[in-house]
Formats: sequence, C-alpha cells, structure tokens
Amino acid sequence: MAGVFAYESSEVDWCEDNYKHSENVVEYFNTMSSFIFFVISPIMLYLLHPYAKERNLAVHLVWIMMVFVGLFSMYFHMTLSFMGQMLDELSILWVLALCYSLWFPRRHFPSFIKDRKSFCHMVLIITVISTLSSFVKPTANAYALNCFAIHILYSLFVELRSCTDERVLRLAWASIGLWVLAISCWISDRIGCSFWQKMNFCYMHGIWHILIVVATAYASTLVAYLDASLEIPYSLPDLQYWPRNNWSIGLPYIVLKSTTKTQKRC
Repeated sequence: MAGVFAYESSEVDWCEDNYKHSENVVEYFNTMSSFIFFVISPIMLYLLHPYAKERNLAVHLVWIMMVFVGLFSMYFHMTLSFMGQMLDELSILWVLALCYSLWFPRRHFPSFIKDRKSFCHMVLIITVISTLSSFVKPTANAYALNCFAIHILYSLFVELRSCTDERVLRLAWASIGLWVLAISCWISDRIGCSFWQKMNFCYMHGIWHILIVVATAYASTLVAYLDASLEIPYSLPDLQYWPRNNWSIGLPYIVLKSTTKTQKRC
C-alpha cells in the first residue's frame, strides 16, 4: 500500500526534467504552475456568488473543487506518485460531474429522466463507476477526461446555434480558443517531448495548467449564463468582465439585473 505514495510510482512522467530545481520536487514548474488554481478559484467564487445565491448555492462547489484539483495537481507533480495521479485525475472527473449535474440543459435529458434530481442521480452513478474503473487502466484516464470535455464543447455548440448575442458568442469563441490552446499544450507535452527537449523548453504541461484554469473560468461562466437565461430568466442575466468591464478581457462573470425579491414587488 505504501508503494502508491512513493515518489515516481506513477506510470506517467511529463516532459519537464525531474529534480532539476529541487531534490524534493520532481517537476518543479509543473508543481508551481498549479498555484494558478488557488488564485482564480477564490475570485470566481466571489464573482459568481450573486448568481449562485439566486440559482443554486451548489454552484460554489465547482470552484471549491477546483481548489482541490490544484492541490492534488501540486501533490502529483511534486511526487509523480500513483496516488497523486489518481487524486489529480479523479478530482477533475468530479468537477466535470458537478458541471453536468448543475448545468446540462433539461431539454437534452434522456427520455427516461424526468427532472434534474433524477439526472443528478444518474450522473452520480456514472461518476462512481468511472471512479472505480479508472484504477483499471490509469494511463488512459487523462484521455477519457478530455473526451468528456469534447462532449461539453459539442453540447455548447448545440446550445449556441440559435444565439445571436455577440457578447455571448465572443465569450463562447474565447472559451473554445482557450481550450484548444490548452489541449494543444497538453498533447504537445505528451507526444512532442523530444522536440521541446531540443528547444530546452519543457514547460508545456505547466502552461496547460494556466490555460485550462482560465478556460474553465470562461466556459463555466458561459454555461452558467445560458442556464440563467433558461432557468431564471426573470433575473435578466448579463455578462461582465473583472476587473474592468469595458476591457472585454479578464475574468467573465454574471450580473443579475433583477432578483426574486424585485419580481415579487412588481
């Protein structure tokens, strides 16, 4: 059992040179780049609080879980242990499960699902089974997780086909662009390591960490906006950017121009 916690007990080894900057940290840059999770997550928790309070406080679980993703990512890259790998990948799986449970459009539910509660139960069962099966072939987990992400992108495409709001479409394209850049860095680190070693630049996986957190902030705000437009349309949701809205760059979030209380007064 102790072997799963041992340094370099994972079959996965990223392109960055091991122990280059510290004898206690296997992949130094990959470990340090995981700090971005601890920077972005609290900001998004704060920015999305008005929407979460009106829609469902469980929305906060997404960014709380992202903190754990960052923590487990740091542990994994610091040790390259099997346990670190599993914690890193399974925390991402549960974040995706949360996103499906909270935001998957009702009109796309399977015919045998009648409400969101039943849908959440189905997602929970699938996630538990996926969690258990992930121990069968751990090296395939990351590829499976990216397949889930592709399905999310497809679902977004279906939802946005009839959208004409330029600001929403701009956010959608930014989300897709960030994800494509992020996944390109991830793939490049896996299959193009020899090239990056010749370039003496073995940091593509660390760049993936930075890009995927920002992509998650963009994509989660986008799906939350679409959800608010469908589920709480009376709140008149609008998109803004932090720290300056007129920049149209930064971290996107939702502003509710109306609330349940103002509805009752009307």
